[in-house]
Amino acid sequence: MKIRFVVPVFAALTLASIAGAQAAARSAEAGSNKIAVIDFQGAIAGTAEGKADAAELQSEFAPRQTELTNISKQIDDIQTKLRAGQNTLSDEEKAHMQNEINELTQSGQRKQQDLQDDENAREQDLVQAIGSKMLPLVQKYAQENGYGVVLDGTAQQSIVVWAADSVNITQPIVSLYDSTYPVKAPGTAPSSTPRSTPSHPSSSPRQ
Repeated sequence: MKIRFVVPVFAALTLASIAGAQAAARSAEAGSNKIAVIDFQGAIAGTAEGKADAAELQSEFAPRQTELTNISKQIDDIQTKLRAGQNTLSDEEKAHMQNEINELTQSGQRKQQDLQDDENAREQDLVQAIGSKMLPLVQKYAQENGYGVVLDGTAQQSIVVWAADSVNITQPIVSLYDSTYPVKAPGTAPSSTPRSTPSHPSSSPRQ
């Protein structure tokens, strides 16, 4: 299961991070006109923690997906019998089978909607958890590498039309996140305490 993004995550996190916005403004005022671009959604999904979360979600919701598949198969089986018995089944039997189809269809639609709602809620919890830890790292990386502005190229209201690979900081941020919040062995939660991170001038993109 690939983690989906139901809301513009980077925009929501940025609006919630007044301190981060103020720091970016101070950097710009200090004379830095360098601009970086990040695929924030892709960065979240590309971290080791994001990949582990996606696998966890797939495992968590697999039984309910299987249940929906079974309901669909039951409907197909009944419809096949109904078509095959058009000339041999009584009207009462046909009506009974059609009622079964209708009830299974309604049940499947309810279960599908419930599953979708639950998946969306869990995905957003996980995305927000990673994003809230990643945003300070973006700010730190930008400040250490002289960027005055970082734009999210995947946001719904993004103004980015094109950007050179040299100003795309997505992969450096993924690497920085993975080293700061390493994924622990299965059965243990990822660490929420960042490791101390030295300056990374050597990992800055080429200008």
